[in-house]
Amino acid sequence: MNYRQTLEYLYAQLPMFHRIGAAAYKADLVNTIALCNLLNNPEKSFKSIHIAGTNGKGSTSHLIASVLQTAGYKTGLFTSPHLKDFRERIKINGKKVPKSYITSFVSQNRKKFRQIQPSFFEYTAVMAFQYFKDEKVDVAVIETGMGGRLDSTNVITPLVSVITNISYDHMAYLGNTLEKIAGEKAGIIKTGVPMVIGETQKETEQVFRRKAEEMKAPIVFADQNLILRRSEIRRGKFIISSLDEVTAQGDGVPMSCPLKGIYQDKNLLTAYQTLKIEGLSLKINEKDIQKGFRNVIRLTGLQGRWQMLKRKPKVICDVAHNEAGISYIIEQLKVEEFKVLHWVLGMVNDKDAESILILLPKEAIYYFCKANIPRGLDAVELQQKALSFGLHGDVYPSVKDAYHAALDAAGENDLVFIGGSTFVVAEVL
Repeated sequence: MNYRQTLEYLYAQLPMFHRIGAAAYKADLVNTIALCNLLNNPEKSFKSIHIAGTNGKGSTSHLIASVLQTAGYKTGLFTSPHLKDFRERIKINGKKVPKSYITSFVSQNRKKFRQIQPSFFEYTAVMAFQYFKDEKVDVAVIETGMGGRLDSTNVITPLVSVITNISYDHMAYLGNTLEKIAGEKAGIIKTGVPMVIGETQKETEQVFRRKAEEMKAPIVFADQNLILRRSEIRRGKFIISSLDEVTAQGDGVPMSCPLKGIYQDKNLLTAYQTLKIEGLSLKINEKDIQKGFRNVIRLTGLQGRWQMLKRKPKVICDVAHNEAGISYIIEQLKVEEFKVLHWVLGMVNDKDAESILILLPKEAIYYFCKANIPRGLDAVELQQKALSFGLHGDVYPSVKDAYHAALDAAGENDLVFIGGSTFVVAEVL
């Protein structure tokens, strides 16, 4: 098969959660372990950092990978979903896995994998492991797909495990309370492996502390150990200090980062704490962290995080897609300057749409659409749901049509925002 045919095979023949939802979800590690065994366990051949969490794990993964690259380490990065190109999921030092490697891997393994009947995510996870082994990476940053305990990536034993935060998402699979969701995420905690929690939450703190104690894993809460202040002198400048430095009136460490959005504060703290964790067997200094944070987009190719696409009118997209993520978007919009807000809005059909719609500004003009995936929520149904929350706008046959209608309607001092679903953002990009 050529590359195009290989991708068609991966998308069409393998159950893919991001496209079809529940039918693709595998609630155990049996397949992943079997696949790894067939490949002689490539996941054991490199050092790793494992990152879970409801929101922010993608940004945190890219920040950490950028610093590791800056420090001179050959760095693998496995994330999901992709936005424009399947190869975004698997990178080394910011460069996407070659098309030839994907076709070769699938060609060599398709027949023997068929007996296991893996999902799309199981297949791509072990592809990443094998690629990192073949290319002899020094360290790989591995992001979970969903949850933690039963996620396909949870076959690794990392240098440090990270959980960014917990909020309501994928409740049908992970549980309907923050405590239950935290319990699933805490499944990545390994015996004796240091643990970083990005955000202290009263519903989840003891879940993590109990699990860490059970696994004899040292645990640090980033926001209990560090403080981040935004500098008023220059936009995009941050000061990160440990709490004892703040108590002692220390100046802390100045940081610049091109990732916009107030929600990135938490991700910066989580990444910084991870890189400073005691016992991390990697040589990283403050200059590496400063330079890595400053160059994260250039070094890793991160997209879709409060990303500005145009200036007149201002066009911004963001992949936030659950209640907590959208809450941060609403807070960010409050500090943006614009006359009229035009929102290109689409969602997937297994999300709690109401919990998001109730947050959205009533004064905005909405352009309802459905991403081109089976899991997308019908645009007419979305419009009807939105109307009950006082949100008004027209339905469009595609994301592209909705986006161009918003551009045509917007004045040069207006703001066009694209969000609600990763897949709507992907189609615009």
